[in-house]
Amino acid sequence: MSSSAPPVSENRATRSLFTEPGEPGRQLWRAAGEAVSAGALVLLSYQAVSAVDARLGAVWAAVALGAVGIALMLVRRRYPVTSVVGLAALMGVVPSVALLTAVAAYTATRQLRTPRRQVGVLLAAAASAMLTGAAFAPVLGLGSRLFGLALAAVFAVTTVVVPGLVGTAAGQSDRLLRALRERAAAAEEARRLADSESRMRERSRIAAEMHDLVGHRLSLVSLHAGGLEMALLKEAPELRDEAAVVRRATRDAMQELREVLGVLGPLGGEPGIGALTDATGTRADVEALVEESRAGGIPAELVWEGPDLDARPARVRRAVHRVVRESLTNVHRYAAGAHVTVAVRHIGERVEVRVRNGAPPTRPPVATGLGSGRGLTGLRERVALLGGGLEAARTPGGGFGVTADLPADPGPGTETVEAAPYDSGPVAVDEPGRLSVLQRRIAVAVTGLLGLVGLGAMTLFGVLLVDHSRYDLAYRNPEPPRVGMTREQVQRAVAPDDVASRAAAAGREPPRPRSATDCMYPYTDAKSAHGRLALVRYCFRSDTLIAIDRFTVPVVTEPHGGRGTHD
Repeated sequence: MSSSAPPVSENRATRSLFTEPGEPGRQLWRAAGEAVSAGALVLLSYQAVSAVDARLGAVWAAVALGAVGIALMLVRRRYPVTSVVGLAALMGVVPSVALLTAVAAYTATRQLRTPRRQVGVLLAAAASAMLTGAAFAPVLGLGSRLFGLALAAVFAVTTVVVPGLVGTAAGQSDRLLRALRERAAAAEEARRLADSESRMRERSRIAAEMHDLVGHRLSLVSLHAGGLEMALLKEAPELRDEAAVVRRATRDAMQELREVLGVLGPLGGEPGIGALTDATGTRADVEALVEESRAGGIPAELVWEGPDLDARPARVRRAVHRVVRESLTNVHRYAAGAHVTVAVRHIGERVEVRVRNGAPPTRPPVATGLGSGRGLTGLRERVALLGGGLEAARTPGGGFGVTADLPADPGPGTETVEAAPYDSGPVAVDEPGRLSVLQRRIAVAVTGLLGLVGLGAMTLFGVLLVDHSRYDLAYRNPEPPRVGMTREQVQRAVAPDDVASRAAAAGREPPRPRSATDCMYPYTDAKSAHGRLALVRYCFRSDTLIAIDRFTVPVVTEPHGGRGTHD
C-alpha cells in the first residue's frame, strides 16, 4: 500500500492549467510561447479591426479584454468548454480575439470525444458570440442590433464552426490511429506468442525423438554390458568390475539424458504423430507419405535424386520426414485438389527437400490464405537446430512452396544452436516515428499558421460582405429623415455619428441654426460629381430634428470653404 502512494501524489502535483488531462509535466515553456504568439495575433487582429475596438471607450479596456482572451486561450487544454465559450462571448465585444477563438474551438473539439458534446460546445459558442455581438453593437456604435448579429454570425461561422469541424475530424483521426496502433501491437504480440508456442512444441517433439533414439541405443549398451558382466563372472572375474562400470555409466547417461531433454519440454508423445523408427525419412518413408496423400485425393508425385538417406543421422531423416509431412498436411488443409511435387535431392553433404503445390481448383475454406505459418515456424526451428535453413512463400502461379536445405551430417552439438526468431508476417511500422520530435512540432506549427492565415482571410472576406450590405441591414428605413422627427427616429434611419465625418466637416460646413443644441454627422462614403465628399448634417434642438444640411467637402486638403444648401 505504501509503495503505491508516491506515484499518486506525484500525478496530483504535476497537474497544470496548461495541460490536458493525462498529459505529463506543467508545459510552462509551451504556455509562454503560446502567450507570446497569442499576443501577436491579438495585435495583428487589432490593426485589422481597430475601428471597432477603438469604440470601447478607452485603450485600457481593449487591452484588459485582450489579456482576458489570452488567458482563456492558454487554459484551453485544461478547460476546453469554458475557454471556447468564453472567447466566443468576448469576440462579440472585442473582434481582435477572433483568431484565439478559432484556436480554442479547434482544441476543444479535438479533445472532446463524444459528438454530442462537440456539437453542444460549438452551438453554445456560436450562440454566445451572436448574443454579445447583437447586444453590444449599439454600445460600440456599430449600428443596430441586427447588424451586430450579422457581423457576429460571420465571426461565429469562420472562427467557431469551421475550426470546430476541423478539430472534430482531427480528433477522430488521432483516436483511430491510436486504436490501429494498439490493435497492431496486440496482433504482433499474439503472433509472437503463437510462434514461441510453436517453437516450444517443436522442441518438445525433438526432445522426445532424441530420447527415443539415443535412449534405445543406451538401453542396448546397458543390456549388453549386463550380459558381459554375467559372462565375466566365471571366466574373467578381474574384468567383471569394468563391465559393471560400463553398465552403471550407461544407466547414469540415460538418467542425465532424461533430465537434459526434460528442459526442452515434456517427453510424452502428441496425438496424431506416428511412431518414428529407423526407417523414418528414408525414400520408402517419403514414398509412403506421398502415397497416403494420393489416397486422400491429392495428385502428388515424388522426385528423388541421389542415394537414400538410410545411412544418414536419424535427426536428419526425421527432419526430412517432418518437412514433407507438414507440407502435405497444409496442402490437404488449404489447397485440396492441387497438384503437388515432392522433390528430395541428396547430393554430397547436403539434403534439399522441396514441396511445391499449384493453385487449388476451388477457393480454400479459410479466408486468411494458405495457412497461418505456425506449423512452418516449428519446422524452421527444427531445421535451424540442425544448421540448415527453410523458406516458405507463395509461388507466382498462385500456389505455395516449401524448401528446406539441410546438412547431410550436421555433426555433434548442432542441436543446441539457438534458432533466430522468424517473422511470419509483416510488422506494423509507425511511419511518423521516422521524423524527429522537433520536425513534427515544426510541421504542426507551420500547418497551424497556414490555417490561421486562411481563417483570417475568410473572416475578413465575410466582414467585407456584411459591411457592404451595412445600410440594407441596419439603416434603411421606409420613411426618410424629415424635420420634426425625434432623435431616436433619425438614428434608426441613418448611419451613426462618425468622428471622421465630423472632422471633415470642421471649418467647411454651413452655419448651424442658432437654436440647435447639437448636430450629428452620419458616416458616408458617397462622392459628388466633382470628386468631393458629400456629407449630411442633422441638427437637433433638444431631441427634435430642426435642420438637415447637405454639403460637400474636398477629399484632399484644399482651401477652407464649401458649397451647401440649408433646409
